[in-house]
Amino acid sequence: MRKDPPWLAIARRFEGVAEIKGPHHHTAIIDLLDMADGVKDGNPLQGIRDDETPWCATFVSGVLELAGVFSARSAWARSYLNWGVECDASLGAIAVLERGEKSGHVAFVVGRDGNNNLMLLGGNQSDMVRISAFDPQRLLGCRWPKFHPPPETPGFLALPTFVGGQQVSTNEA
Repeated sequence: MRKDPPWLAIARRFEGVAEIKGPHHHTAIIDLLDMADGVKDGNPLQGIRDDETPWCATFVSGVLELAGVFSARSAWARSYLNWGVECDASLGAIAVLERGEKSGHVAFVVGRDGNNNLMLLGGNQSDMVRISAFDPQRLLGCRWPKFHPPPETPGFLALPTFVGGQQVSTNEA
């Protein structure tokens, strides 16, 4: 059994947390936004105060901060391409995906499925924290926190395999 890095173990605790449509917002998501704020330029993180603004990057940032890892402290998914150190798609790596010319999606690598899609645990995947399948062709890069030991078994083929093919995500929201 592979051991999750601390940030991935924390992210798994949020699985199933979903947005609340309308004027009320899920407190766990708002708390993660607060964790992601850090002290970036003395301003709240992009002013996000709800669970309906795209929040994949703030989920990753909040989880990393909870784990004691200095995050990108950004609401922009592609900011993670310049964070940490480059690595292979390994258990617990932060994967940055293409989503249009300038947009992206960011989540934690948890495995691969029977069709060799990446399985990612992230926020704002079907409006909740969940594991979803992603086409590896969308992968812009994977990153690992600086000052943390690299994964014991790096690489795509060393990832845990989810049984069967999964429906591939094409529009994160």
